[in-house]
Amino acid sequence: MIDGPLIVGAGPVGLSAALLARARGLPAHVVEHLPAGAAKPGSRAIFLHRQTIQTLAAAAPGLADRMVREGLVWAGRATYWAGRRVHHRRHAPMPAGLAPYVCLPQPRVETLLRETAVRAGVTFAWHARADEVTLLDDSVLVRATDGRQWCAAFVVAADGAGSTVRRRLGIRMDGDARGHAFVVVDVADDPARPLPAERVFHYRHPRAAGRNVLVVPFAGGHRVDLQCRADDDPAALAADPSAWLRPLLPAGHAGEITWSSHYLFRQAVAETFTSGRVLLAGEAAHLFAPFGARGLNSGIADAAAAVEAIASVVQAGLVRPRAAFGTGGSGASFGADGPGTVLGADGSDAVLGALAGYDRVRRAAAERNRVAAGKALAHLTAAGPHRRAAQRAAAVAARVLPRAGAWLDRRPFGPRDAGIPGSLY
Repeated sequence: MIDGPLIVGAGPVGLSAALLARARGLPAHVVEHLPAGAAKPGSRAIFLHRQTIQTLAAAAPGLADRMVREGLVWAGRATYWAGRRVHHRRHAPMPAGLAPYVCLPQPRVETLLRETAVRAGVTFAWHARADEVTLLDDSVLVRATDGRQWCAAFVVAADGAGSTVRRRLGIRMDGDARGHAFVVVDVADDPARPLPAERVFHYRHPRAAGRNVLVVPFAGGHRVDLQCRADDDPAALAADPSAWLRPLLPAGHAGEITWSSHYLFRQAVAETFTSGRVLLAGEAAHLFAPFGARGLNSGIADAAAAVEAIASVVQAGLVRPRAAFGTGGSGASFGADGPGTVLGADGSDAVLGALAGYDRVRRAAAERNRVAAGKALAHLTAAGPHRRAAQRAAAVAARVLPRAGAWLDRRPFGPRDAGIPGSLY
């Protein structure tokens, strides 16, 4: 029986949506294709901005505080040009309650979210891969490959970049399909030779054959992002990272390489974030280049906006519990326990009108994030002689002009404001 939003995907976006729904007094049911407790490798998305921390604090008491305690705030940041430091800034220690961000591996974030969700009464269907999505007059029917099916008045699709829900609904992704290759490596801390807890960006690293390299500390280790050249084989670089990584680390550093992978980072936004009673969120709705930490943070902003839209419809009395029809009937509800009840609706046009605001606001944020991430990516790839000349000139000027070094330091991450009042993402 499902009496609240059905959330497809138990990643950080889906789990945040479930917790936010519970905070608004709505039941929440999550469908996830992986088994319960399945381990996910790698640090993945590690940066939670203050806005995200505040959103999670509103979702469940104590959750954000624990993330801040377990996470890491950088001691500073530095930028190098061909091995020469052009910018350095140390950060003053800050009280935990005022942390501007926190760096914590995504698997740990998901664990904390999942544990909190269970305590909050969120229900789960594990090892259930969504396969079919049917839009009914006043509900949505989702069927899994194993035959389980659920019906709810609303579905939040948070099932990632390859979203089955989005594809079944025929929603296209608009954007750059070529992608840009990066290799990502996690290195565990070496207590004997610890790396500084500083974010460090290298333009044209001399020990990486002139490639750009980003080193980001997080709780328990550092992540190294290597920007591939057009003639690189990203799979080969990820398969044997020690060959190129060890020269980038201090001599004798014994930190274990715990994960390596390679990605084609795309820039794409769904043509619409809603279809009937389905709301797309996170990477099901948008894909951004990673620099600037827009993916996870904007995804959790999506989750908050989706739940707010659903809650506004419920509070307006546009949906109400009603008896389900039998197997196969319009509006039927089937969960692990068999037929039950579903949130029915009055005034479908009014409901869809209310959800249109979610599409309008969050798609606008995604478009602005795409532009911002695109500016960062254009700077990183230094496409065109003008960008290359500007970077070289700034590197020279940084010897005497600190603001030139500061420009080189911030440009790889793009502008932070997504252009939505009160939201960076």
